[in-house]
Amino acid sequence: GAAVGAWAGWRGGWVDGLLMRVTDLFLVIPALALLLVVAGNPEPTFFGWFDLPPATEVPGMVLILSALGWMPMARIVRGEFLGLRERGYVDAARCAGASGWRVVVTHLLPNTVGPIVVFGALAVGFAILNEAVLAFLGVGVQYPAVSLGSMIADAEDTVGTELAYMILYPGLVLFLLVLAVNLVGDGLRDGFDPRRRSG
Repeated sequence: GAAVGAWAGWRGGWVDGLLMRVTDLFLVIPALALLLVVAGNPEPTFFGWFDLPPATEVPGMVLILSALGWMPMARIVRGEFLGLRERGYVDAARCAGASGWRVVVTHLLPNTVGPIVVFGALAVGFAILNEAVLAFLGVGVQYPAVSLGSMIADAEDTVGTELAYMILYPGLVLFLLVLAVNLVGDGLRDGFDPRRRSG
């Protein structure tokens, strides 16, 4: 997602238009419904060309969540690049003879690290929640792999009994895990963003 957004924001013109239309096409797809359909396939393939790991295994779930979660990152990075490429220091680097690749690597990417890290952390949090929902519904990561969603589903019958803590603890861990990921993202943003360091 970051690579698509960076390329679209830097090149502009028809490249930007084409990449953003493709991104918009993926954005209008209802993600959770598509996740349920794809994750429910026990023997997934890539258009029949080669086999993919099923969503009941960790690599398959990571692949599905990554393939369906890159679009917002692309739009955020594109917006950052569109704003930064008009800055004076970018024009100065171009006038000094710096190549486009050098301008992107040394001037644009360091100034987009903050938004990338923050949204990346949010995306990881959403991915954790989506995986837990799919596992709870029975189409996500399953035993012998460990999933908080499947642990919550297994303990569903304990609600209202003296064993209710069996559903409380996985839910609490899920909440704290997502919260911790978001706090780490905020901390990394403060550490990596040169605009915040200079302030």
